[in-house]
Order: sequence, then structure tokens, then C-alpha cells
Amino acid sequence: MRRTKEDAEKTRVALLASAERLFLDKGVAHTSLDQIARDAGVTRGAVYWHFQNKAHLFHEMLNQVRLPPEQMAERLCSCTQQQPLKALHDLCIDGISALGRDEQKRRVMTILLHRCEFTDELREAEERHQAFINLFIELCEKLLERAADSLYPGITPRLAARTLHALIVGLFSDWTRDPTLFDPEQDCAALIEPVFRGLVRDWDRSVAQ
Repeated sequence: MRRTKEDAEKTRVALLASAERLFLDKGVAHTSLDQIARDAGVTRGAVYWHFQNKAHLFHEMLNQVRLPPEQMAERLCSCTQQQPLKALHDLCIDGISALGRDEQKRRVMTILLHRCEFTDELREAEERHQAFINLFIELCEKLLERAADSLYPGITPRLAARTLHALIVGLFSDWTRDPTLFDPEQDCAALIEPVFRGLVRDWDRSVAQ
């Protein structure tokens, strides 16, 4: 029994690895379960033993890694620091640099941003993705409300939150499309900080308090 369980887990891991590889190469919509089974060296029946359908397999592939948007939302949920602007600044930098530290995370994020057409079959995955986007913006806005007096006139916490979200998503999208554009670990501070300086009056003093 133990050997059977070990074999089953190896098959599951192999299927997820093949799905990740083929989704990245062909795109999610153009990859079939038959192709995934052949790439993993197993039968189509083995696929259905572990996964209900392609959407389930895709969802489990996402579950293998904690993607930067999800990590950032989780950290924002527990953020109780007295310096909300610095906390948000550091969080944005950590979110970007995480892509450079984890190759699998980069591959899965690339699939999500560039190789995935959200058809009806993948509706649940799309809803999950959209939920984290909305949660990130909402949590950023609440954090910025604690430092609203430091924002430039005319910039509301909501506008600032949406600006930061657009920046983060743009950097995620650009780097996963072309990793030569910048170094996510070395350049992220230089990419993030000018935006905070454009949103926050006396930025240096704000983060030093």
C-alpha cells in the first residue's frame, strides 16, 4: 500500500510538471489532457485518477506556488506596522524580487499572465485571480488611509492604491514577458521608489518617522 501511494504521488507530480511545461510552451487553451498524459508517460486514465478535468489540474498547478499577488495580499492582511508607507514600499519590493528568486514561481506567473485564456472551463481560476487583485487594491487603500495626510493634494488613498497596483502588475507582466528588461532583485527598489516619491509628500521624512 505504501508503495502504491508513493507511485501515485510520483504520477501526480509528473502530471503537474508536464502540465506546467506544456502550458508554458503551448498555452493553456491549446494543451489537451492527452498531450499532458503522453508527456508525463502515463495513460489518460491516470490523469482522471488525480484530476477531475483540465481546470482542476490548472488550479492544482497554481496551488504549488504562492504567487506574488497572493503573498502580498496575505501580508497586507496582517500588516500592523506603525509606518504604513514604508511597509507598503517594502512589500512592493519584496513582491517583485520574489519572481527573481523562484524559477517555478516565474514559470507559473508567466502562464497566468501570458499563456492563459480564461475560458468558461477556467472560470474558477479567473475568479481566484480577480479576487486577489481586488483584495490587494482594497488592502493597499486601507493602509494608505492611515497615511492620507502624507499624500499629495488630489491623490486619494484609492487613486494611490490603484497606481501601485498598475505598477506592480505592469512590472510582473513586463518581466515575465522579457526577463532581460530588468533584474527583479537588483532593480526593483529603483523602479518602485520614484512612484512613492510621486505620491507622497516629503517621502524621505515619511519613511524615517
